Amino acid sequence: MSKKRKVAVLGATGTVGQRFIQLLDNHPWFEVTALTGSERTIGGKFKDGCRWVIPGDMPEWAGEMIVQETAPNLDADIVFSALHSSIAKEVEPVLAKAGYNVFSNASSYRMTEDVPLLIPEVNADHAHLVTHQRKVRGWDGCIVTNCNCTSTGFTVVLKPLHEAFGLKNIIATSMQAISGAGYPGLPALDYVDNIVPFIGGEEAKLGIEPPKMLGELVDNKIVPVEFNVSAHCNRVPVTDGHTVCVSIQFEKSPTPAEVIEVLKNYRGHEVVRGLPISPDTVIEVRSEDDRPQPRRDRDAGNGMTTVVGRVREDEVFDIKMVIMSHNTFKGAAGGSMQNAELLVEMGLA
Repeated sequence: MSKKRKVAVLGATGTVGQRFIQLLDNHPWFEVTALTGSERTIGGKFKDGCRWVIPGDMPEWAGEMIVQETAPNLDADIVFSALHSSIAKEVEPVLAKAGYNVFSNASSYRMTEDVPLLIPEVNADHAHLVTHQRKVRGWDGCIVTNCNCTSTGFTVVLKPLHEAFGLKNIIATSMQAISGAGYPGLPALDYVDNIVPFIGGEEAKLGIEPPKMLGELVDNKIVPVEFNVSAHCNRVPVTDGHTVCVSIQFEKSPTPAEVIEVLKNYRGHEVVRGLPISPDTVIEVRSEDDRPQPRRDRDAGNGMTTVVGRVREDEVFDIKMVIMSHNTFKGAAGGSMQNAELLVEMGLA
């Protein structure tokens, strides 16, 4: 790319916003030209209004930038939204109408009919929905969403398995890292020596988001795949990395060896493989009895690889396994950045 695209990060002072800044540092295609924040931080330097909480240092260039209001006067054409859903719901359409290509980490528009819900390795072809979105809404920009952080690794694994064997019923139990709750999240006493067996809205998302992403784009509409998910979502005292234990019933009953072979060989859409943030390995399968583990495996593929282990026969369904993915890389900021890279590569943004 001869000239870098100008990008803005909305809600830059939060944990996901910080992860965007970290990943955009020295990005080969994108240059950060605007950061936005809350009323408390607007008009001041980013380093004065942001408490940096993620590993690694704040990039110097980011610290010196002046935090702006989230409004359609930003010097950028690509916007990464780390806004809370309640704010994103109001702001993102305004920006899209003003001509910005909005790549959102918020849940506000994930299930909207003309909005792509993307994981590039899974459903890159759904990106073409933005052409229809622009036409029916009469705007030059677009809104593209990434899915819930727990749905991410879960759906990456389901994609090749559905293609090979067909999905029928799934029981999924998540153990979700505390970083998924944002900062400051819940008080420490809720986490230390404890498991919180409820995360508002998460179980429903595991049931509705994967069928949309695994569906087909037909006549400018996504036809979801039909399968059932029974989900249990738990917050556990892990810093980063969401783990999901799943039992799956298929239309065609495979052996564990057949499942492992399908997962190891999955490469995703060809257009995705050359994107700057895409990992060399989409799914890494571990053979050890005690893997994957968040602390040891979450950084696989620079946080963009989904790690699977303990693939074995299930006593009730067909197959059970453990899935782990990095919730703030692949499941949040990294996922949105990969979506933006995909649309740029496809000439859609």
